[in-house]
Amino acid sequence: MRTAKRIFEEGTVTEPRAGKKVRLLTVYFQQVYEGKTYRFRRVMRAAERTMDRKGQLLLIPEIELEGWWTTLDLPDKEIIRLYEDHGTSEQFHSEIKSDMDIERLPSGKFATNALILSLGGLAYHILRSIGQRGLLGEKTPVRHPARRRRIKTVMQELMYLAARLVKTGRRLKLLFGRHCPAFGAFEAVYARLACG
Repeated sequence: MRTAKRIFEEGTVTEPRAGKKVRLLTVYFQQVYEGKTYRFRRVMRAAERTMDRKGQLLLIPEIELEGWWTTLDLPDKEIIRLYEDHGTSEQFHSEIKSDMDIERLPSGKFATNALILSLGGLAYHILRSIGQRGLLGEKTPVRHPARRRRIKTVMQELMYLAARLVKTGRRLKLLFGRHCPAFGAFEAVYARLACG
């Protein structure tokens, strides 16, 4: 309760609605580790409710405390907004673990697992970029609109395409079927990546 008392005494106060006061407080910490000084920031928010949303007065005020440790150099409200959007982050973690099959790391050695995670991260970002460029345009083979596509969808729609690899005139070419639904999206991504 010392933290709540400090937030109530020192924090900046806003009142988003009648019966609810929100206080924000930022505290800075420094820690020295192996000769380097690290600076951390803790953003704390306390909400005090004396009335619920429907206007019912409460006998005992409800107090809700939240805190976020960060090294980001952004305003308090922006830090809170970013951390409240952690559900999106969880979706990305789920994609890396399930869609890319990196749920279990292959080795007991840290360096090997670090390499696998780094390569997995690189592959993930390449696939996300391909998905943004190829599956959100006009020539997309996917039938419903979306702001982003899962990695599994990108792999199914653009990576697992049936094509023949043909060598002609000292060049390698991919030949797709005449009625390939994803050819337009594949061609658009290839053209953007080939041209830079």
